[in-house]
Amino acid sequence: MKVIWTREEDIQNDFYRPYYYDRMAAGLDERGMPVGYRPRLKMVLIETRWRARPSRLTRCQTFRSSMSRQEPPPGITTAFWRGVGPTHNIFMVESFIDELAAAANKDPVDYRRALLDNSPRARAVLELAAEKSGWGQKLPPGSGRGVSVQFAFGSYLSQVAEVAVAKDGGVRVQRVVCAVDCGMVVNPDTVRAQIEGGIIFGITAALYGQITLKNGRVEQSNFDNYRMLRINEAPVVEVHIIKSTEAPGGIGEPGTAAVFAAVTNAIFAATGKRVRKLPVNPSELRSV
Repeated sequence: MKVIWTREEDIQNDFYRPYYYDRMAAGLDERGMPVGYRPRLKMVLIETRWRARPSRLTRCQTFRSSMSRQEPPPGITTAFWRGVGPTHNIFMVESFIDELAAAANKDPVDYRRALLDNSPRARAVLELAAEKSGWGQKLPPGSGRGVSVQFAFGSYLSQVAEVAVAKDGGVRVQRVVCAVDCGMVVNPDTVRAQIEGGIIFGITAALYGQITLKNGRVEQSNFDNYRMLRINEAPVVEVHIIKSTEAPGGIGEPGTAAVFAAVTNAIFAATGKRVRKLPVNPSELRSV
């Protein structure tokens, strides 16, 4: 006998991604470059269900920030999501770096490039993504490009997202360019497929992924009220792989982690409005 949950049962009784809250602070020199940096992270640690203390891996995934552990709230079971720690840390850090670049009145790519003198692989993916995306070329009004850089799961990625924001605040991701250095590549098609799927997965989460509760029950039940990115909304995705003889890195999760900040930084470039909470709230981006 094969027993399968209905979609409604699945959505309303699942293991959910844990919530988190981050505070970032930095000290800048006269050129607007960071000389001090302090992240503070408050989140539900999934491992608290099994261990009294988080593992070394969990601390690594939170970038050794000042971390406050919270027990999962009663009745809500949290679990691992595609990307674990980096899915929120990359969004947090790369959004903050973008804000520092804006405060220094510097181009976001140039600002990051200046910070990566000691990380040639990270700098290489940044420069390749910027080149292939046409960074700096003019876009129509209401459109913008955003960039992110990351090292996660042993792989270096940079993504440039191109978005258009409508007057009602609706966001359309039109193009994503990704440069990846995952070390030695066995099958390039697999790398591209994983990155493409991760980007679509991440855009869905950034724009629509939210579970809410009322009277102790999950309100969402199916794809009519728990939105997925649809085929006609999918952006053009370009993946450029850097040839490398380094040890192979992971590729199943980094594509998802990188796209959040790239999209929200592009929204800032298009509207001048910062997105500090996901999913994106269109009402906060309206210009009518």
